[in-house]
Amino acid sequence: MKNTALKIIQIHASEMNNFSYLIYCQETLRGAAVDPSMRPELLLDEINKRNIKLEFLLNTHGHADHISGNGVILDATGAELAAHPADMPNADILLSEGAKLALGKGNIEVMHTPGHTPGSVVFRSDHHLVTGDTLFVSRCGRADLPGSDVVALYESLQRLKKLPEETQIYPGHDYGPTVTSTIGWELKNNDYLKCPDLQSFTKLRLES
Repeated sequence: MKNTALKIIQIHASEMNNFSYLIYCQETLRGAAVDPSMRPELLLDEINKRNIKLEFLLNTHGHADHISGNGVILDATGAELAAHPADMPNADILLSEGAKLALGKGNIEVMHTPGHTPGSVVFRSDHHLVTGDTLFVSRCGRADLPGSDVVALYESLQRLKKLPEETQIYPGHDYGPTVTSTIGWELKNNDYLKCPDLQSFTKLRLES
């Protein structure tokens, strides 16, 4: 069953070109926020403007530019914090591969995509994919940071490449020529996804 009830709002949320997201059921007005970043008040404005009851605050990973606004959102809404334990061991809901969160008439599925960080996850709802810092428009996340793993990142991207080409991606940063993209577009235009093997990916990601 398709989650046609779920809508995604993209919000520019920091001077570091972060995106945060509001995902909500248009029928029940139950919602989830993703990565409030450094300007959580912008996310709160959208929540209040649309009269959303926020049930979850989701983190794609544990880097400060994505989670620094968590406290503001949690205090204002009473939502439960959900993240992967490898990055956020004290979250209310510990996410793992294949976990599903019911949201009104739809649901959000979790894919564990380590590489940028050990606990990186992406959130899938029908043909929409919030990719955090795993996959950007025309790029991918860094693999040279503490806790990063270039082999794991390569393997995670191989999984994302297999999703339907019409899958719309919503990245964690505004780093590309457009603010959203599709898996199909990335397969044709993203040099990191076009790498034929791990060796070429490692060279491109770590040496360029």
